[in-house]
Amino acid sequence: MVSPFVLRALCRARPALRCPPADLPWAPRRGHRLTPADDELYQRTRISLLQRESSHTMYIDSYSSRGFVIDGNRVFGPCALLPHSVVQWNVGSHQDITEESFSLFWMLEPRIEIVVVGTGARTERLQSQVLRAMRQRGIAVEVQDTPNACATFNFLCHEGRVTGAALIPPPGGTVFTSLAQDAA
Repeated sequence: MVSPFVLRALCRARPALRCPPADLPWAPRRGHRLTPADDELYQRTRISLLQRESSHTMYIDSYSSRGFVIDGNRVFGPCALLPHSVVQWNVGSHQDITEESFSLFWMLEPRIEIVVVGTGARTERLQSQVLRAMRQRGIAVEVQDTPNACATFNFLCHEGRVTGAALIPPPGGTVFTSLAQDAA
């Protein structure tokens, strides 16, 4: 029985909230009425779009044992993806990953929120002091096998997160696997 009384009270209170904009203290007051010629708002505007702005978001298109295709560009070997750039990453396997190899991720501004690490065909454990150093600098680390790391990186970039990736190509054949085909 309480809910009908509450609803009735809300319905009665609603008209009190409605007041004309002229009665509000913050409403703009004009001494004259605008006509279509007085204000740009009423004039027609024509826009010619010469070049679409890019979203400035990188996506990993595909990967293979040789490297990656990122925004249509081939990158051979291990690579580090930073916001708006790709660099070669001088590691051979997950065992070569050190604090020094991650240093480029904490030197950037704006700060990277999360680094997704692709360790090849399998998820491998990184050295604990490397993970501790990243955590102390306020950067989360997600370690996955490379195929899942690529998908996670794309997802985080699509969300608009400031994301980095450190990727080691998975060993095996040289056939490119398109992430777009996997999603379909």
